[in-house]
Amino acid sequence: MLVTLDDGKAVRIRGNPEHPFTRGFLCHKVTRYLERVYHPGRLQFPLRRIGPRGAGQFERISWETALDEIATRFQQIAASPEGPQAILPYSYCGTMGRIQGESLDRRFFHRLGASQLDRTICATAGVVGYTYTMGARIGTAPEAFGESRYIINWGSNTAVTNMHLWVHMHEARKRGAKIVTIDPYRCRTAERSDWHLMPRVGTDAALALGMMHVILRDGLADEDYLRDHTVGAEALRERVAKEYTLDRVSRITGLPAGDIERLAQEYATQSPAAIRVNYGLQRHYGGGMAIRTITCLPAVIGSWRHHAGGVLLSTSSLFPLNNAALQRPDLSPPGTRIVNMNQLAEALHGELPGPPVKAIYVYNSNPAAVAPDQRRVIAGLKRDDLFVVVHEQFQTDTADYADIVLPATTQLEHFDLHTAYGHHFVQVNEPAIAPLAEARCNTQVFRELAERLGFERELFSPSDADLARVALWETEPDRCPELLRGITLGRLIAEGPVRLNLAERFTPFANGKFPTPSGKCELYSERMARAGLDPLPTYTPPAESMDSAPELAARFPLQLISPPSPHFLNSTFVEVDSLREAAGAPEVEIHPHDAEPRGIADGAMVAVFNDRGRFEAVARVGATVRPGVTVAPSIWWSKFTQDRANANCTTNTRLSDLGGGATFFDNLVEVELITR
Repeated sequence: MLVTLDDGKAVRIRGNPEHPFTRGFLCHKVTRYLERVYHPGRLQFPLRRIGPRGAGQFERISWETALDEIATRFQQIAASPEGPQAILPYSYCGTMGRIQGESLDRRFFHRLGASQLDRTICATAGVVGYTYTMGARIGTAPEAFGESRYIINWGSNTAVTNMHLWVHMHEARKRGAKIVTIDPYRCRTAERSDWHLMPRVGTDAALALGMMHVILRDGLADEDYLRDHTVGAEALRERVAKEYTLDRVSRITGLPAGDIERLAQEYATQSPAAIRVNYGLQRHYGGGMAIRTITCLPAVIGSWRHHAGGVLLSTSSLFPLNNAALQRPDLSPPGTRIVNMNQLAEALHGELPGPPVKAIYVYNSNPAAVAPDQRRVIAGLKRDDLFVVVHEQFQTDTADYADIVLPATTQLEHFDLHTAYGHHFVQVNEPAIAPLAEARCNTQVFRELAERLGFERELFSPSDADLARVALWETEPDRCPELLRGITLGRLIAEGPVRLNLAERFTPFANGKFPTPSGKCELYSERMARAGLDPLPTYTPPAESMDSAPELAARFPLQLISPPSPHFLNSTFVEVDSLREAAGAPEVEIHPHDAEPRGIADGAMVAVFNDRGRFEAVARVGATVRPGVTVAPSIWWSKFTQDRANANCTTNTRLSDLGGGATFFDNLVEVELITR
């Protein structure tokens, strides 16, 4: 981003035309970033709760008072019989920089001996599944999609959530490429694609296996690549031939057998073919295996031979920062418990092993809005014996339940170091303006808390710039990985974004050499076998579906998914008035086949509910979803809804098959008309 200043105030924000990948434009949300920075609702001063939890009644206090109170409470809890593990940090990617997001905060809670947080709410199921097949999250270079001939957006609303990549896809289509989207929801990417397939929710692995059945049956596989660069090809061949016939896959996915056959044949013959697979499709019980299975497809057809072939999940594994030195996990006492962030409801109600949670420190996240099983999360946050600290930019739903609220800086007001998961560039974020009012960045707060708790000064005294040098291996140059060699803080400040030391036409697996134990693409995974998992790609059905839970489906027959609204980034940007107005109101999209028998017309108010909870929304009736599926674009803050609830009132805390990931989209509900 480029920021224009007038007498110290940011007056304009725009994309940087010299950035090699983003090329000068910002997304719909970030173009309004100045509305966030100068929003009248920005938190300006530390606050202490003076009313009932959730009532939003606070008084202004000084930073010294706030930090003293936090330090005192933490010391008291650490010295109590429950010990420091009764303190829980809760954060995710509200700040995505490596310094403000995961440096001194981790050191602080490790040194304190607090419970560790397993940050799995977004990507871990897919990461684990992908890694079992590939060895690491390494895939097709994003810019290479511009040269692809056949592009599949699989569970990815690329045109909205990855628009810089979409530009490359669009350029490929101008050269004759075909764009296919696989999604049970007709998102904007599906609308703009050449072909849209709408499988049943959570059946993506079965579709991929059906494609392999056709490819291997019809002699369309790259047999040389399978022989030289994969493990388990024959076992996979036998499985898909016997278990994943077109008839069976059609029954599972709800797609016509002819469409499955056509997709497989086009994918295998229109080379180079590339898949953009994203995290939405892994948010059900079998999500990790689904990503693993899809990731096998490029090896089957040998598309890794081509610069513009393969699959892309994330580029993040290619940024080998010195995280151990930055975060100091060695400071955490051996045996410290780990709390999965998806199970915050259970943690707050004392249902997990270990001491009850007596204090929670929330930063870079808004769990009252984004965590599953919202009703129980809020009930936990209301506990009288719980000490809640929230470091935030706005009075979020979570901040309403805090005992102490601390004002946080925005991206324009602090220093940071950024890697990426959508391109190959490292860059530094220098503050454009001074912090507004009394806002402080994460690192400053943790330095001051560490001082009050008497922690070793050398752990917390390094400046943010010094921490960036640590992350870039400048303090251990002999150990610096080749990909980062020569990329220093000074160079980033002088030159701007710097690309990792990769080949100009990065083609990671043209000659195999996968970062797996075998050095090959592991269609059969010995590691999975040792872990008691199916070592071959397979279909693991959702936990909540008509097939897997027929009694539950008889009561709640609709599958609800809640992808991000184009106007929000999960719960971020909901506070921006213009974006919230553009979103209109909480909505749920429903197919006419499901709306008609329920007496639901377009624009009617409906209730979406199950045994976990209930929220209200405006019905949008149309063919944007397949029958049996409803879509609630999310995530609304409860305070901006009529009933103070959002879609997470209905989502569950069940963990995925791999990686302990979230299962937000494994969610059966009923929808009924509200008559008032």
